[in-house]
Amino acid sequence: MREFLEITRTGSISEAARQLGLPRATLSRRMSSLEASLGVRLIIRRTTRLALTKAGEELHRRAQRIVSDADAAWDAVRRLDDVPRGLLRVSVAGPFFLRLFVDFLCEFPEVRIEVQSTPRHVDLLSEGVDVAMRIGAVKDQDLIARYLHSDRLVVVASPSYLAEVGEPKRPKDLTRRNCIVGVFGDWTPNAKWPLWSGGTVSVSGRLHTNEIDLVREAAIEGLGFALIASAVVADDVKEGRLVPVLLDRVGAELPISLVYADREFIEPKVRKFVDRAAEVITRDMPRPLDLSL
Repeated sequence: MREFLEITRTGSISEAARQLGLPRATLSRRMSSLEASLGVRLIIRRTTRLALTKAGEELHRRAQRIVSDADAAWDAVRRLDDVPRGLLRVSVAGPFFLRLFVDFLCEFPEVRIEVQSTPRHVDLLSEGVDVAMRIGAVKDQDLIARYLHSDRLVVVASPSYLAEVGEPKRPKDLTRRNCIVGVFGDWTPNAKWPLWSGGTVSVSGRLHTNEIDLVREAAIEGLGFALIASAVVADDVKEGRLVPVLLDRVGAELPISLVYADREFIEPKVRKFVDRAAEVITRDMPRPLDLSL
């Protein structure tokens, strides 16, 4: 089951064999034997990568839980010393708190870490991720969420851009202005900005990006209005590079959490990392914008 999951994760028998430390021929033979014993085809070859048949999708869904439970049982029996060890896969929403990973590796020499930086909300179980940072609401009931911090989205623009186009008085004024449009991980533009009263206002602009630093820089350079976490631009507002607008009209709460799979046995590497990350992030997260300004 673990070998089957690795093939589906990598989309390649050769890459899966490399990750598992097996000869490619051995892994290919085992998959053929698995299909023969089940009497069904599990994997088909596409142009660029392998894909699952309907039977393969069903086995993949069940194999995730089988492997997860087997790992938990193994650790429950053999890892009673509570020492973090093994591979820890972490997904973060940006280049945040990099020292956290270095310090964790130094403190726990039996741990290996893979860090993926993406704004996308990854599927922890299907993508083999142990812990993820979530910006926004956590809707998946199969995850445990450790709340860390709360910010809010605010609309900002440079003084030069406001002098050019005028300060918006109503949310719909944004529809006639250039806006810097954020992009979700699946490359879906966030072209509907939330209103505090409910609903949204549609926006458009010349720049679409999922890089928060680029959104900030573009706003400072006068390329339009930006909807952005207040902590990211707090110093820019204090120093006059950006001006908040429509504070009581456009925006939303922005909770920040760590999430991990809801399992009967939480591995020491996950529990220790979540505790350590929560301590560091809560202490060092940039402070939100003082909205009394």
